[in-house]
Amino acid sequence: MKIIDLSTTIEPSPDGMPDFLKIRIEYHDHMEGASQAKALLNIPANLFRNGEGWATETITRLGTHDATHVDAPWHYNSTIQGKKAQTIDELPLEWFFGDGVKLDMSGKEDGDAVTVENIESELVRIGYRLKPMDIVLFHTGRDVFYGKPDYIFRGCGITQEATTWLFEKGIRVMGIDAWGWDRPLNRQLEEALEKQERGIFWAAHQANLPYSHIERLVNLAPLPPFGFKVACFPLKIKGGSAGPARVVAIVDE
Repeated sequence: MKIIDLSTTIEPSPDGMPDFLKIRIEYHDHMEGASQAKALLNIPANLFRNGEGWATETITRLGTHDATHVDAPWHYNSTIQGKKAQTIDELPLEWFFGDGVKLDMSGKEDGDAVTVENIESELVRIGYRLKPMDIVLFHTGRDVFYGKPDYIFRGCGITQEATTWLFEKGIRVMGIDAWGWDRPLNRQLEEALEKQERGIFWAAHQANLPYSHIERLVNLAPLPPFGFKVACFPLKIKGGSAGPARVVAIVDE
């Protein structure tokens, strides 16, 4: 089998990234580790190989949505279908390992909507029939912009109707290789302000459905349309609206 990594690397953010989106990591080298060991246990450095102690890192800032992550229903609203929305630690693990399906939407322009008809056409093209608990991944190709200042404004978006359609097919985990599941925020905002209507901005997120989606995937291009497994277990964060995840595809060869 071959394992394909679909996750971004958690690394310090480049200059120019807004502070509320930045990832910050402090790196503690082997000499610092030796000093820590000396302070903790009074162990002299010469008892370590090459006089080096342990290397460690401290993540000083990492939002649960700042790298490849799985969103929980709690992210969308406090209540879903009349009940308290589930947080990331409350979701069943069975959701996060299953048969993967890749739907190619890379021909869509930034700001375009992915509709039910688009999904149905793509399923016909690849010759696949969805079944409950498939993990459906949308390939937009916008992972090439990850880490760039305009990444947040790139990509098409899945409509509320398409999200609902997938949910009604038994899909509980969906994913996209773009900053967000809906259309870029600036496109949603422009339309919502123009029409002065609720339900345009963040429509698919706030579809009132207890589902999860994965955002900021990368490297979907090499995947076949189906015939692979996806593992996307999120970190178990108490009360979390999301959990960073190491998402991988497992492809039989």
